[in-house]
Amino acid sequence: MTYTVLKFLHLLGLTLIGAGLIGVWYADLRSRQVQELLVFAESVRTVAVLYDGLVVPGALLLLGSGTWLIVTVYGGWAFLGMPWLAGMVSLFAFEFIEGNTITRLYFMRLRRLAREAVQKGKVTAELEEARRRYAPTFTHFLDIPILFVIVALGAMRPNSWAPFVIGTGLALVAAAILTVVIPRLYPLELGENRR
Repeated sequence: MTYTVLKFLHLLGLTLIGAGLIGVWYADLRSRQVQELLVFAESVRTVAVLYDGLVVPGALLLLGSGTWLIVTVYGGWAFLGMPWLAGMVSLFAFEFIEGNTITRLYFMRLRRLAREAVQKGKVTAELEEARRRYAPTFTHFLDIPILFVIVALGAMRPNSWAPFVIGTGLALVAAAILTVVIPRLYPLELGENRR
């Protein structure tokens, strides 16, 4: 019974985090496509709501249920000998730390700057500079590809490190391409006095 409940909580956490990251992806793309400052600010606010309302609770459910599954089902530290599980744990740990530092803090800052720009009625230089930053853009675009690798490892359960290495490499390449292409497709072109 405990295993069934833990598995359900784990899948629920995956659903929440997946829905949240897809929503964040959409809201970010929307913020890049608009020219009205108010719509931009609302899209950035939506990113923050999705992070706090779906991504963080999903990550906490995954952390709790995953840890308990490892302890009760996979022999605690014995998981280190299972490439698929050790890979999932390492990628989740990386995403948990990165997502709650670089990406989440960046969008919180972007929301504050967008709010200030709306109050001033124009795009500020600080907002333009923040939107052009590559590191948080890269980590943001890395979220979904890394989640796909985590899910693939859990579904396929490979006994070698090759799928982990290849999947992680492909995720990094995908995020790098998106970091270069998306900002060029949708440069920040908010109107000076548009509300």
